[in-house]
Amino acid sequence: MSFGKPEGYDERVRPRPLGSRIRSRTAAVAACVVLGLGLIGGAVTGSWLTGDDGEDGGASTFAAAGQLWHSVPVDQLFPPTVQGQGAGPGGADRTWTRIAVAPDTGCTGAFDPLLSKVLAPVGCQRLLRATYTDATQSYVTTVGLLFTKADIAAMTSLSTRFKNEKLGDRTDLLPRPYAAKSTVAATFGDKQRASWTVSVLTDAPVVVYAVSGWADGRTVDAPEPADEAVTSGSTTAPSQSGLGNEAQGLADRVERSLRKTVDSPSETSASETSKTSGTAASSKASEENS
Repeated sequence: MSFGKPEGYDERVRPRPLGSRIRSRTAAVAACVVLGLGLIGGAVTGSWLTGDDGEDGGASTFAAAGQLWHSVPVDQLFPPTVQGQGAGPGGADRTWTRIAVAPDTGCTGAFDPLLSKVLAPVGCQRLLRATYTDATQSYVTTVGLLFTKADIAAMTSLSTRFKNEKLGDRTDLLPRPYAAKSTVAATFGDKQRASWTVSVLTDAPVVVYAVSGWADGRTVDAPEPADEAVTSGSTTAPSQSGLGNEAQGLADRVERSLRKTVDSPSETSASETSKTSGTAASSKASEENS
């Protein structure tokens, strides 16, 4: 295409008035500006998801994510009801209801000893946990957000180790459930763990995990990691029951909620009674365990 003779140019055609051409060019420039701003805005919005927002922006987002445990209401991090469209076995929809929120604490006793040792290099700033049940109250799942003290390099190193050494599949490296009193999860202990997942984020100082089991308190001799339990054709109990889907589905959606919260800081404003996740978590846990 020539800038001197635009596409469709014909010397026999009477030129359009200068004013008309100027207006057309002005409109084109305006459209380009709008499109450019839209693309820039989209890039900024998606930076948390892709990690491609540049070194300074990435560090800023990383730092902001690390403060969510005390600046965001618990209902944003752990919604009272979580919809899992297509999250169940065979693509079935799931609905999870929160039945208890643990007070925000340190990490003592929250993980199997070897998992605590593996996570030690990134430190433990705060641990938030909530336990959910499915619509039939047949299953219970604890999902947790471990806010670490680590920088981007340390989180990346831990994530790489998890992948290379397949630490997320080891049955001696499990997170522990939160068994809230007077709920269907009251008997949800270490021996009831059926499936689990652990995800080390690299664009936030957070480890997201979930562990699931039956609500009737039955013990499990051979827990299975969620990524294996959701594999088509698996005949294990956690797979056949859909407990792998429970753990994976809830962890995935809580992680999405976390990312959305960082992308939408204006949504983090809340009433004074639930101003911080720690305060909200503590009050909610007291209410649900009374």
